[in-house]
Amino acid sequence: MKIVDRGGGTPVVVIPGIQGRWEWMKPAIDALAQRCRVITFSLADEPSADAPFDEKRGFWSYIVQVRAALDAAGVQRAAICGVSYGGLIAAAFAARHPERTSSLVLVSALPPSWAPDRRVRFYLRAPLLLTPLFLIASLRMYGEIAAANGGMIRGAAAGARHAWRVMTHMFSPRRMARRVTLLAPVRLPEALTSVDQPTLVITGDAELDGVVPVRATHEYVRICRDVRVDTITRSGHLGLITRPQEFARLVVQFADRAAHQPHARRRVG
Repeated sequence: MKIVDRGGGTPVVVIPGIQGRWEWMKPAIDALAQRCRVITFSLADEPSADAPFDEKRGFWSYIVQVRAALDAAGVQRAAICGVSYGGLIAAAFAARHPERTSSLVLVSALPPSWAPDRRVRFYLRAPLLLTPLFLIASLRMYGEIAAANGGMIRGAAAGARHAWRVMTHMFSPRRMARRVTLLAPVRLPEALTSVDQPTLVITGDAELDGVVPVRATHEYVRICRDVRVDTITRSGHLGLITRPQEFARLVVQFADRAAHQPHARRRVG
């Protein structure tokens, strides 16, 4: 299994979103490595991950992968950070392996009650054929890139850098579609009721996230027992990429505190 293991200090495992490639998060990984020990990887069913994926386990293969990454890094407990779809993986790992989870960080995460809406179901019909439409629709995210970089002109350069990362580490529409279908038999709302580790929910501004509504990510506030909520202002779904230093500051301050201090168990909401 290929893992990225950089920096020193409190260990933080970062799980990528539905596109499956850790490289898309590189600005965030670089920023974290300046402040902590960051461990990441591509999802197990990505060829570049060089990791086993058990078709029978389905979604739970990703939970096995997180544990394997911790074992490979020689880390007993870490802050588990999941981005978007990766938030579901992180939360499920925390529920199944509380002894390996010092804290939980959920970044613009899909909520456990999530189900494909009409737009997602449309792409699921023919993911490869409809990829051009998917890419065109992704241009809606340029607004948040511009907001994070102080305007359309400076945003263009940042957008080009992100587009280069996407094109040089291309996603698989079919694997993305399969990851959606893997959720159907998983009863995550029930599975996550046992999560009681200190939890940080991070979103962008509600008006800038056109991928996962902020109110949907805030569903975790009602589920988890020890919750803090933070916002990366001037960002939407891509805050960890467009404002990586602010993202790293929030994550590492929280992970450090959780790793070294006992927490009072409480339910918020």
